[in-house]
Amino acid sequence: MKKRCAPLARNAVIASLVAGAVAAGIVVVGTVRDDRPPPPAPGPAARTVLAEGPGAALSAGELSALIAAQEHRLAGNAGDHLSWAVLGSAYLAQGALLGDRTDFRRAEKALRRSLEALPGEKGNADAQLGMAALANARRDFAAAKRWAESVRARSPEQWTAYPVLIDAYSGLGSYGVAAKALHTLEELRPRTVQTLLRGSQVQRDNGRYEDAEALADEAVSRSGGRAERASALYRLGELAWERGEPKQAAAYFDTALYLEPGHHPSLAGRGRASAALGRTDDALRDYKAAIERAPMPEYALRAGELYESLGMPGEARAHYEKVRRLAAKARKYGVSEELTLARYEADHGLANAAVQRLAQEWKRGHRSAHVSDALGWALHRAGRTKEGLKYLKRATTPGLRSALSLYHRGEMERSLGQDGPARRHLREALRLNPYFSPLLVPQAKRAVSVLGNPPPGGPVDVEGEPWTTDAELPPEDDETAEDNERAGDRAERSPRGRDGDTSSGPRDSGAHRPRERDSRDTEESREAGESGESRETGEAGEAGEARDTGETEGTAGDDRPPATTPRGPSPAGG
Repeated sequence: MKKRCAPLARNAVIASLVAGAVAAGIVVVGTVRDDRPPPPAPGPAARTVLAEGPGAALSAGELSALIAAQEHRLAGNAGDHLSWAVLGSAYLAQGALLGDRTDFRRAEKALRRSLEALPGEKGNADAQLGMAALANARRDFAAAKRWAESVRARSPEQWTAYPVLIDAYSGLGSYGVAAKALHTLEELRPRTVQTLLRGSQVQRDNGRYEDAEALADEAVSRSGGRAERASALYRLGELAWERGEPKQAAAYFDTALYLEPGHHPSLAGRGRASAALGRTDDALRDYKAAIERAPMPEYALRAGELYESLGMPGEARAHYEKVRRLAAKARKYGVSEELTLARYEADHGLANAAVQRLAQEWKRGHRSAHVSDALGWALHRAGRTKEGLKYLKRATTPGLRSALSLYHRGEMERSLGQDGPARRHLREALRLNPYFSPLLVPQAKRAVSVLGNPPPGGPVDVEGEPWTTDAELPPEDDETAEDNERAGDRAERSPRGRDGDTSSGPRDSGAHRPRERDSRDTEESREAGESGESRETGEAGEAGEARDTGETEGTAGDDRPPATTPRGPSPAGG
């Protein structure tokens, strides 16, 4: 009982120490006297940050007022560690909302000033969690994990640590550990908007799309401020897009933008949905607005591929060059855009450079389904399809189902002559989201047409051994074919995680599919099932090894660096 009361006592201390920061930025400073009346309560924005931690959703106006109030207060009391922590979290939130990475540098400076005034080991959890959230925003998930776990080790019932931990574990690909952290968060802070949105994220990552949608929908109904509701609506829009419903996705993004006109993720999301609906002028206008609002390489890459699909190579090249420039600029502020850069390099630049970038991400412990997919595809584009297919199997095992990843896997299997698995995965990609890429959907349809129907009597081709989580990174380019084969054999024989799989997190078999998918089942899917192609040899083994093994809460799986790192030419630009 004593432990449970600690957060309440702490909040009371925080409220008294940060009193004076009002919403309009009016601050009362001066020497405190015994007969002085109690200071005014913190303003709404300050109270939100203190109650919700660095994940608090505030509007641009609220953040601007909060930053002004905290800076005014600190001008007369530079040793106030709590005000520095609130200021750092406010800068971080403003940087994410406005897409201005310079705010990340300001956030780090303020948070470090807070830690100088009161170190984390002496109880400055607010600043430590701010640093963890900043690391997540910069895509340094291993650092975020360390910061947040140090807080949890001291205060296991401080609920604000768990949203940050869930983001870090998910970025590392430790989905089972993320599910455990979510379970703790739900016990400590049930049915709040932050808890519901993190729950939606975890359910999606584990293939439970209907559960993910239900939680996001509840988050919309429980949200208070406009910024908070816009974030929840954006999540619903992304889920609708992933299940192949661009019209519904656009409606969610429209509502989010009505609430927060400059919400750049919704602008880019609506652009993608408009392109799928054939409204290309609207799509290009939204992409332009999103890039102006938040110059992120991912938005430039999407716009470039749309221009290329429209037969406008000049505009496409201009946006591809912008991908490099924006990624280089982000790097100056500590933000990693390696995944987006590698996706660009694999499809439009130097495939070996993409392999090199992603191999480094893998060594840093970033082993999410997205990195597995991108690394496998880059290896395929570099002419190393057999090695790359192992990473695609990891990215497409039951759990997160991405139409892009399924397309990548199907194309790689087709190039290896595995027509049955290729046909199945390409068709599944088009059923899951028939609009997943303006460039690749036509190629997927052509490939399905070339493959035709399954041969009578069932498939004759089977797949190789399942993915093993301790496999080394692919061998270097200058190794011989015999060395390649030996390296592959070693990876195939490598044991499971050192400690065994003790995760009790959800590992859905993929049976939960978006609600509207059944209505799109076609005759060809029934043919595939009747021919026996619905069961892939070795897939049962993959299901158990799909995620990092050896995970326990507080450990992101086996973080040992791989024995080899692919070499490739230094990427141009960046």
